[in-house]
Amino acid sequence: MPRHRDEVPEEEDQEMEEELVSLQFDEPLSWRAGKPIPTGELLRRLEKLSKELVDMDQETVDKESLTHVAKELASPNLLTHREAGVKAFTAACLVDILKLCAPEAPFTPKQLKEIFTLFVKTILPALWDPSNAYNTQHKYVLTSLAEVKSILLINDVSNSEELLLHLFSCFFDGISGSSKAASGEQVAKDVEFHMTDILVTLVEESPSLPPPVLDVIMAQFLRAAPPGGHREKADANGKQMTLLPKEEPEAYVMAKTVCNSCPEKMARYVGQYFSEVIMDVSGNGGHANGQRDNDDSDDDGTTGPSESDFKELRKAHQLLRELWRAAPTVLPNVIPQVDAELSADNIQLRLLATETLGDMISGIGAAGPPPSPELDPAAYPPLKLNDEIPEHPASSILTTPISPLSFAQTHPQAFHNFVGRKNDKSPLIRAAWTAAAGYIVSTSAGGIGLSREDELVFVNGLRDKLNDNDEKVRLAAVKAIETFSFRDIVIKLAAVGGVNKEGSVLFTLADRCRDKRPSIRVEAMALLGKLWAVGSGELAAGHELVVSALSGIPSRIFNTFYANDLELNVLLERVEFECLIPLSFPPPPKVKGSKSSNGNSQTQPAVDSAYDQDRIRAERILLLVKDLDSTARKAFNALQARQPQFSKVLENLVRQCDAFNGGNPEGNADRIKQNLKMTIQYLAKFLPDPIKVEADLHNFANWHDRRCYQLIKFAVSPESDFKTMHRAVKEFVKRVQSSPKPHMLDTLLPLLYRSAYIILNKSHLSTYMDCSKSDKDGLGAAAQEITTEISQNNPDLFKTHVGQLCKDLVDGAPTADRTNEAAMVETLKACSSYSKKYPKELPDDRKFIQALMSYALYGEPAKAAKYAVNVMMARKDDKSMVSATDLLQRIMKSWGYDSPHFLTKLAAVSQLELLATKVTADANDQIIETAVEDVLLNVRTEAKDSDPEWVTDSELDEEIQIKCWALKLVINRLRGTQDLEEAKELAKPVFKLLRNLLKQSGELCKTQDTPKHHKARLRLLAGQLFLKLCTSKHFEEIFSHADFNQLAFLTQDPSAMVRRLFVEKLQKYLVQNKLRPRFYTMIFLTAFEPDASFKNQIETWIRSRARFFRDAKQNVMESTMGRLISLLAHHPDYGTEVEDLIDHARYILYYVSNVATEDNFGMIFKYAERVKQTRDGINPEQSERLYVISDLAQSVLRKWQEKKNWTFQAYAGKVGLPIGLYTALPSHSVAQEIAEKQYLPEGVDEQLDELLKSMDKKKKRRNIDERAEGQPAQKKVKTAVPKAAVKVRTPKAAKAPSKRAAVKSTKSTSRSKKAPTSSPVTDSADRRRSGRSKKNSSYIERDSSEDDEDMLEGVAEWDYYDKEGNRVQDDDQDSSELSEPDEEHVAADEEGKEEKVPTAEEGQDESELSDIEEDEEEPAPPSSPPKVNGRNIRAAAASTVSKTKTLASRPAVRASTSKGKAPASSKAKAKPAPKARAASTRSTRSRRAAAQDEEEDGDSE
Repeated sequence: MPRHRDEVPEEEDQEMEEELVSLQFDEPLSWRAGKPIPTGELLRRLEKLSKELVDMDQETVDKESLTHVAKELASPNLLTHREAGVKAFTAACLVDILKLCAPEAPFTPKQLKEIFTLFVKTILPALWDPSNAYNTQHKYVLTSLAEVKSILLINDVSNSEELLLHLFSCFFDGISGSSKAASGEQVAKDVEFHMTDILVTLVEESPSLPPPVLDVIMAQFLRAAPPGGHREKADANGKQMTLLPKEEPEAYVMAKTVCNSCPEKMARYVGQYFSEVIMDVSGNGGHANGQRDNDDSDDDGTTGPSESDFKELRKAHQLLRELWRAAPTVLPNVIPQVDAELSADNIQLRLLATETLGDMISGIGAAGPPPSPELDPAAYPPLKLNDEIPEHPASSILTTPISPLSFAQTHPQAFHNFVGRKNDKSPLIRAAWTAAAGYIVSTSAGGIGLSREDELVFVNGLRDKLNDNDEKVRLAAVKAIETFSFRDIVIKLAAVGGVNKEGSVLFTLADRCRDKRPSIRVEAMALLGKLWAVGSGELAAGHELVVSALSGIPSRIFNTFYANDLELNVLLERVEFECLIPLSFPPPPKVKGSKSSNGNSQTQPAVDSAYDQDRIRAERILLLVKDLDSTARKAFNALQARQPQFSKVLENLVRQCDAFNGGNPEGNADRIKQNLKMTIQYLAKFLPDPIKVEADLHNFANWHDRRCYQLIKFAVSPESDFKTMHRAVKEFVKRVQSSPKPHMLDTLLPLLYRSAYIILNKSHLSTYMDCSKSDKDGLGAAAQEITTEISQNNPDLFKTHVGQLCKDLVDGAPTADRTNEAAMVETLKACSSYSKKYPKELPDDRKFIQALMSYALYGEPAKAAKYAVNVMMARKDDKSMVSATDLLQRIMKSWGYDSPHFLTKLAAVSQLELLATKVTADANDQIIETAVEDVLLNVRTEAKDSDPEWVTDSELDEEIQIKCWALKLVINRLRGTQDLEEAKELAKPVFKLLRNLLKQSGELCKTQDTPKHHKARLRLLAGQLFLKLCTSKHFEEIFSHADFNQLAFLTQDPSAMVRRLFVEKLQKYLVQNKLRPRFYTMIFLTAFEPDASFKNQIETWIRSRARFFRDAKQNVMESTMGRLISLLAHHPDYGTEVEDLIDHARYILYYVSNVATEDNFGMIFKYAERVKQTRDGINPEQSERLYVISDLAQSVLRKWQEKKNWTFQAYAGKVGLPIGLYTALPSHSVAQEIAEKQYLPEGVDEQLDELLKSMDKKKKRRNIDERAEGQPAQKKVKTAVPKAAVKVRTPKAAKAPSKRAAVKSTKSTSRSKKAPTSSPVTDSADRRRSGRSKKNSSYIERDSSEDDEDMLEGVAEWDYYDKEGNRVQDDDQDSSELSEPDEEHVAADEEGKEEKVPTAEEGQDESELSDIEEDEEEPAPPSSPPKVNGRNIRAAAASTVSKTKTLASRPAVRASTSKGKAPASSKAKAKPAPKARAASTRSTRSRRAAAQDEEEDGDSE
């Protein structure tokens, strides 16, 4: 034991040397060669020495006494002894010697090197085996080196770099587990602490750090990277993340501690480290001076770094990401270097810098971004906004975004430059910036937070990039939004507005549902669908934030239906059944605490008896319908309406496949194969890529899997409940996937979705009916609508519920003192629809009939009576006639305007007039007298100037409701008359009544004014009833041309709602093929429709119908040109002044822009030309009007041809014009004179040029506006006719036929007996200025009626149908070469193509649009181009009378000359007086060519 210092009296003053303690150990530790000390003895001596040295104090030890022992300990005999124990005790003694002798070590440099070699290569590595017998000595050495800091002596050793490198490598590798003992025993935490302390000491105190050592330190941060190298963003789906540790590796933590403990020194070292890599590589990549301009960047990046250089650079940037997460304070010298890379010419350098800075701001390290949150649309109960976000199964501390410092505050310049990269010229860099912006916002800049201003910058950046011109950027923007959790989307992205707010991120994301690139619209629509499904719980609960953010999603998704894109329709259905309302929703009930089907931690509550899967699913469907706007709801209903038809087709396919028998049919093989082929070809028309569809369906037929046939039958059967249907679909999918050709599923699954009873399933019907009665959670209206749709399109589903429906009707029947519930009307409507198909299945007991009587007598609203009579008369037997007679008798007992429930009685009688004419025959005189004399011709509500122009249905007063039903009653009496001759006789006064309503703008009373909103309703109803009557052939035959023209002008009614509802009815009947083609003419009077969106819808519909008829090889739309010329010639606004003719030219241009193609142009031109070979059949004295409009049409057509650069090909066939509208000319000489005369006045040609130019300017302005808003450049859409002014264009009062003065004068239509009408007739000039612009809204399918017979070349053939839908044969139809084509194939095509269209917006002619969308979704462009309607040039042009021109008009034919052309000198620049048509045309060619070149340049952009 060492001697202790003796206690010395304070008064004694002794020298320090006398107090020193000397080492007492005196045994030899060295030996001569060949005479070694036995190992056991050597160990004993070393242990003894060690114990003595441990107890000695540095301040009191006699260092001289240690010299001998130190020399012996440093001998090679001990340092290199083969026994581990000897080296362990030697090392323990040596660290004590170093401690006691500090700061001077009693060793030579050579000995010091050997000592530290022992420490570094033997002793310290042995610490990784805690079970080592000498672990205590090893730990003692480590502790001493750390606490005494004697480790610093390693710097005095020659070539210390090798030892330092070994030391750092040993510590990092050891602590990471690569050198642990086989026993797997963990190293103690104090060992890890002391090792870290040693490394920190070496870094802090050493004058420099060798580069290899720094490499080792830096390499530890890459331990965070996933196995296999640097991370890719594509791995962010969580699959690779499962390989990452849940905690930070020990070596990573050690290196992180080293860097954070010595920030200043490490910052210098790290700066040098990255300089060698970054600056060298960047230097090869072009300039990096930080002064780069966004717009002048060169995408080519000439001489860039080599691949090997880039590999090193990528590794360095990966390291930077992790260093920012772990030790951002060591990077102040590196960030400016990365910032400089943002301005490099080389794209790859800029891209790498953009990605790196984006990840650093987000706190994303080498392990990559966090896995995207899972949005499970099938989870139940749905997620709540305030729920804890469940931990992703693939989450790891290494992928958790962490940013210890705010990058924006610590490096503001680099942050600013990074933000500027969003406008980089390269789409790759914009895409990388977009992805980074998504992570920055979703992670709140690595958890450190963003200022409101900065967050708004990135959110707006995401919105802008969703509209980027490049598809990669748009896709990156959509995927960036996928990285947000449900809560973050609502709180962060929807903070500035939800899906319905234009300019918000979610609104713009919804626009991407129509993107021209499939990958983008798939991602966007699926994301939106999942978002809505996940938020459905909060939407149902009415959470304000969620409702404002997400409630508009279903509408935006279903409105894509109107793009009429087959691929988009398939996507819509997949999103509907896989995201919005997944087939797997809700999951089966589970026991308490089990996990939901998606595997996350959304747990299910204990299952109770209230867990009804069918109810939960039905309520989700109702919530979806509730959130739909009117147009989307029509699309939704259209999808459901076509489902029964597709189910029948698919069942037919199964039968054909079964008969085909896998290629070995039995019986008539040719017929079976042909039937299968026709069925497959029919189905292929409704899916994209018909070639693949046909191949897949033929493969399915050849596969001949009978189980699949049965599964399809289960899925498309109305008898299958939802569970049966769902199981059938699941099994079918599995079987096809395991088949020899699983790709068949790409075709079969969309067909199955379209055909299966998924939404309208009988399992959901009880919930729909309950909700329609109780209005639970505000779902009543949606439930009623779905119930109505089922009754109309799927009445079979009611079979199991019809008894309950009838019972509800009986229980809820009204009485004279008690009204019925509003829900009963929908129930009646459902029963009415059901009774049409299954009249015998409704009860006919006295109680039920009495209930129907009650509804017919006292039901409210009045349409309840209509439906009740329909149900009562469904059987069409004697008993129903008795019931009808009884009902009529009870009504007629108290029949009068002032009688109780007169409105309901009127509705009931109106329906009886249609369905039971024999019953009402005796009382007809009294009924009609009351309806006409007492109701229609009287006014009981005083008209006021303050009356509105229009009121909604719910606000209609009783008088106008009664008048409407009275008018319907009059029409129904006519429709119900069976005898055709009698019906035609009765039609005369009825037609006169309707005609007067139209002519007098809804006024019938001669002594008193009718309120404005009453007149609007009456003239609308008159127009709609005219159309309905014209769906019957015998009424259409007596519908005169004058009446036709009067009815057509309803499309220009002053009331926007009258115009809209009339046009919609017209379109509906036309699409249903109920009206003759001549009614298409009316639609072209909407050229001046002021409501921009409504006009866009109409144009889209026209293009769709034109394309439909082209595909059907029918010339319906082309032959309309002849009718349109006649209609315009008899238009009240007709005039021969230039400005009037230019207005008429707008109608023709409207027609041409939507109908004309290069293929049908010749035929259209021939129709326009053919008019001048006839006389006016309506008023022969006004035939000159026809010739003026004909010349005008030909001129417009020529200019359109030149504008489009089309080659003119004269139509070789014959064309006919309608008999009645046109008659033959008296002689050949008259025909020759008319043909040679030019009827257009001077100045028209130049104004037409201006008109077309204004269209181009407007189109270009629109494109520029879209791009300024970040919209992708779009290929040009067919131009709509330009509009001006603001009011509605309404036809003028009838004009005198000849004098211009009479044309100009305005006439009042009010009668002399009456005070001035409440809605004065607008001045004609004002009306002409009007009708050029106004706001518009959405629309539905339209209807129309009849067509004239064709003259000269023949008569159109047409099919008529009676009330039962049976075809009416007509033997008197002539045919001609241009008669309206036979429509026998139209029905099938209409059934297939048109039943899906709830509105007219199916026609999209454009294919290269960035957004696949119908026109009405576009923001309305500025209302008008500069006015070129002639008003501004009237003074200069004066009112020149039309000058005679001697050449027949002909279109410009390229590379050829027509025989009457003027000399070439007429090409002069100055505008010549148009003496000949050819000269006039040619004089403007250079201007048109320049305009066309501009247009083509715009397209090429």
